[in-house]
Amino acid sequence: MVKNKLKNNGDKKNYRKLLITNIVLACLIIGGAIFWNLANAEKPNMQTMATVSKGQAESTRKDAGENTEETVDKIQTGTNRKTAESNTDTEENAETAEDSKTLTLSMIGDVLLHTPVSKSGLQKNGKYNYDYLFKFIKKEVKSYDVSLLNEEVLLAGTKFGISGYPQFNGRFEVGNAIEKAGFDVVLHATNHSMDKGRAGLLSDLNHWKSAHPKLKVVGMYRTKKESEKITYVKKHGIKIAILNYTYGTNGLSLPSDMPFAVNLMTEAKVKKDVKKAKKNADFVIVCPHWGTEYKNDIDSYQKKWTKIFLKLKVDLVLGAHPHVIEPVKWVSDGKGHKMLVYYSLGNYINSTARRGAGTYRQYCGGMADVTLTKEEDGKVKITDAKFIPLITHYGQDRKITTYFFRDYTSKKAKKNRLSNQDTTFTFKKAKEHFKSVISKTFLADIE
Repeated sequence: MVKNKLKNNGDKKNYRKLLITNIVLACLIIGGAIFWNLANAEKPNMQTMATVSKGQAESTRKDAGENTEETVDKIQTGTNRKTAESNTDTEENAETAEDSKTLTLSMIGDVLLHTPVSKSGLQKNGKYNYDYLFKFIKKEVKSYDVSLLNEEVLLAGTKFGISGYPQFNGRFEVGNAIEKAGFDVVLHATNHSMDKGRAGLLSDLNHWKSAHPKLKVVGMYRTKKESEKITYVKKHGIKIAILNYTYGTNGLSLPSDMPFAVNLMTEAKVKKDVKKAKKNADFVIVCPHWGTEYKNDIDSYQKKWTKIFLKLKVDLVLGAHPHVIEPVKWVSDGKGHKMLVYYSLGNYINSTARRGAGTYRQYCGGMADVTLTKEEDGKVKITDAKFIPLITHYGQDRKITTYFFRDYTSKKAKKNRLSNQDTTFTFKKAKEHFKSVISKTFLADIE
């Protein structure tokens, strides 16, 4: 039994040795096969590679580069991607600018924030949003190369109390809506510029500067240096100058240390500015705050200043302040210079508390639509001009907005809360009013 046990132990040892030997042999055989395949694999023909054409090589590098750019493009953040698109748009605009030599511009009248207008911006979440004020015109506003509006009142913020007539002040959020609607230039020299004093004016201007740096604010200034600068806009090879003045500030004095804060319409100031603008721009626009409130006729003050502007060879006048529309006319100096005058574009938005027949006229406004063209001799002329009728709608839900009159209807007019204040108001009455004030030469969208 002992011998058999030893024999069995010996067999087990021999078996282990044999197993290990077989495993090692198998590894050597497999390794050898792999080495042989690698050693005899097909090698690239170096001679053929050396004869690849230079053009093929450059093409290969270009393809590789394009693939890399495409990959980077796909992983850019939304903001960066938007910037890239914006840069491309700028280049495209630059290329087409010299070809077109045509600039389109628009202007709307008074953004007059009566208390109901200010309250209408309140949202369910307790915040304020005024996008609705421009909802039905913003697409058109954005289609122009340059769009202006008359910001009748200060937007000094809640610190100064939100208020309506007679000393107005609006929320900063109105400015957000103005920029989102596509406006480029804010005209701010009005009779309400000093309604909240020096501090209110500065609050307004500082907010425009910090929150809306791309918008050009004209007519009110923080420093003397700013007040001496002319506002220029250049598009499609045409450089325009935009000047804005007011007849006064409702008897409220300008700050003693800031006599330049609001552009007042004095002959010395206007002559100096226009002379400078004429030297540096192809086309000069003056936006005066003038005229008699609630009167559709041109008054003596406007006639006086029209003569001054014409003598200075101003090219276009876009007026505001009367809160109703006034005529559009060409005037000439008899020596070859012509000037187009929109005496008043009326209110863009308002909710007047006035009552009685004729109050509806304050709900009728207009958009100036002007096309400028640079001719072969380099002179810029007005080649098309229209007055596009607008009408404010004060809804039963107390939402206040403005429509193009072409998009308004008799049915809609019957739901305008204006009817409670002026029982003579009808769609037909408004239509007749536009036709009676604006000549066929300029009146658009109304037969």
